[in-house]
Amino acid sequence: MYKSGEVAYQPLPLPDRVQKPDDQALADAQAFLDYMRKRHSVRDYATRPVPEEVIAACIAAAGTAPSGANHQPWHFVAIADPAMKARVRAAAEEEEAAFYAGGAGDEWLAAREPIGTGTTKPHLTDAPWLIVVFAQRYGVTEDGQRYKNYYVPESVGIATGLLITALHHAGLVCLEHTPNPMKFLNELCGRPDHEKAVMILPVGWPADHATVPEVAKRKKPLAEILSVFRG
Repeated sequence: MYKSGEVAYQPLPLPDRVQKPDDQALADAQAFLDYMRKRHSVRDYATRPVPEEVIAACIAAAGTAPSGANHQPWHFVAIADPAMKARVRAAAEEEEAAFYAGGAGDEWLAAREPIGTGTTKPHLTDAPWLIVVFAQRYGVTEDGQRYKNYYVPESVGIATGLLITALHHAGLVCLEHTPNPMKFLNELCGRPDHEKAVMILPVGWPADHATVPEVAKRKKPLAEILSVFRG
């Protein structure tokens, strides 16, 4: 992204202003909350294809996320190739089989039971797209110099949240799958060793028969997730 030593602090006037009167801000915030309540993690995908341009626009939105020192320590790989998706699914199912065979504790298995997950992952091949999110442990300048990245998990988490929101805004659905371990994704996706796959998002349109776990609709009330200290 940069050449070594070429970046220096240069303040710019705020380029864009989207501020609103208080009443409009409240109305828009409430409308956004209502809209985001319609976002669901989905495992059942329609066969309808999704244009690549839609996926690219959503990933571009994710790329606007703030990050430590603005190093943007992420890379997204979008996969539509059926053979590649099949390899991802095979590896994920192998991992899940080991997980359910004793790799996980009883408490964690019990916590997953209401979600309805199992060892088979058809969504990884049914969804028209898989987006693999990679975190970059360090960056490399255009002239090949290595530099440290900061707050990598936090930065990648923010970008992934924006990606999920952008996909919802486009009318798409996705499912959050966290590979651990899934080192083969680096070779499959042509990514260097200093990157780590942190999430796979199957993405597409929901199938007509799509369902969600009832428990997934149970969100903590605001009083449990918010504390306010008023002046």
